[in-house]
Amino acid sequence: MNIKLVARYIGVALLFNAAFMFLSVIVSMINGFDSSFSPLLLSCLITTTVGCFPLIFVRNKEEVGLKEGYAITFFSWVLSFVFGMLPYVLWGDPFTLPNAWFESVSGYTTTGSTILSDIEALPKGLLFWRYSTHYIGGIGVMIFMLMVLPAVSAFTLRKIEISTLSKDNYKYKTKQTLVVISSMYIGITIVTFISLILAGMPLFDSLGHSMTIVATGGFSNRNLSIAAYDSHAIEIVSTIFMYISSLHFGLMYAFVVKRSMALLKSPVFRYYTALIIILSVIIAVNLIYSGSAVSWNDALVDASFQVVSIITTTGLASVDTNLWPLFSIMLLVLAMNHGACSGSTTGGLKADRIWVFYYALKRQLVKQLHPNAVVPVKIGNNMINTQMVLSTLIYIVTYFIVAFIGVVILSFCGVGLVESLSASFSSISNVGTGFGECGSLGNFSEFPSVAKFILTVEMFLGRLEIYVVLVIFQLFKK
Repeated sequence: MNIKLVARYIGVALLFNAAFMFLSVIVSMINGFDSSFSPLLLSCLITTTVGCFPLIFVRNKEEVGLKEGYAITFFSWVLSFVFGMLPYVLWGDPFTLPNAWFESVSGYTTTGSTILSDIEALPKGLLFWRYSTHYIGGIGVMIFMLMVLPAVSAFTLRKIEISTLSKDNYKYKTKQTLVVISSMYIGITIVTFISLILAGMPLFDSLGHSMTIVATGGFSNRNLSIAAYDSHAIEIVSTIFMYISSLHFGLMYAFVVKRSMALLKSPVFRYYTALIIILSVIIAVNLIYSGSAVSWNDALVDASFQVVSIITTTGLASVDTNLWPLFSIMLLVLAMNHGACSGSTTGGLKADRIWVFYYALKRQLVKQLHPNAVVPVKIGNNMINTQMVLSTLIYIVTYFIVAFIGVVILSFCGVGLVESLSASFSSISNVGTGFGECGSLGNFSEFPSVAKFILTVEMFLGRLEIYVVLVIFQLFKK
């Protein structure tokens, strides 16, 4: 493995982080040089220096191989976590090293879990940095970096960074794919920002929440999240754009720019949209008849917001779901693990994998009755080969194994059963919110340090969809 080459491209990723740190410094300056100014400025200088170092001393003439690609992907994320925690550590209490690490990993992986019990006590510069980690992680450190890489190297890393299920739907060359992803990402952010302002949200809050919504993250600058605004208009706008951000960016780009109907014709899109509507209606009915909502208007708005927030793995909250009936909570747990569409910024198993699983199961049942029958597994008109079907099924099994291992370890650390189950599954699915103490309006401040570290491992595995991380260990094993 070419270590120098790996170091060079990791340096590029760190410089992207430094750029957002600098923007956070500017936000701090605008707000009267608040208490985050010095921590952010020092963090920016350190990250810039470390990022520039390999670019100065390593030549940019060699192409990235498969091993180097995996190493760059893995270590770009890990070092982003490390340098991303600097502003927290330098700012001080309550950001001890374990807490700063947890907040940083949660931000970059767009999980949105937090150790903060009083988010509103943070200065705006640091709040903007929290949002920035979501924004960087949402599009992926590697996607930012690929914009400046040579075409061959970019193609190698693109195959690693973009989900196997989603990359087959990007009918563009590497550079075009990057333009598609980045243009949709920025475009949705701008429209969300303007829409939130029109809905009545303050300017800074609108900027931050537009970043967290398009990244399907979950960080908010309010202790009560979206519930703090007590506004149906803001909830509806947030619901719409969380949903939009959970769709396949390539298909949305084709729909908006090229007037292609591929998105609307996609069976995964139809299935995913129908599932959201069905879950929202069922939960709304349950809220009305259990007395948890006083009107159909409140029930439908609250139910649709929470279903979309959870299934898109955003994790913003409009109500305290701990107070909901158990039946509604169980449906939210289903949505938590289900996830949204491949090719978006979301986590979870993803609707595409559920669709493949359904057809694989259907094929197996048919072949039990008709052993010689040829039953294809398809997503629309696209045939899914046996290797991808197997990979999908293995991923689903591995996902649940990792989550249950997390539950066992958390329980061993003294975390309650409800909190262990919900925290583990919400971490690997990158939802960020669970139930009990870590519910929609709660936090993870009381979790032991070991438990917090285990949850960050699950967040990382979920964000890179497990395989990339496991491949790295296999590479070093050899």
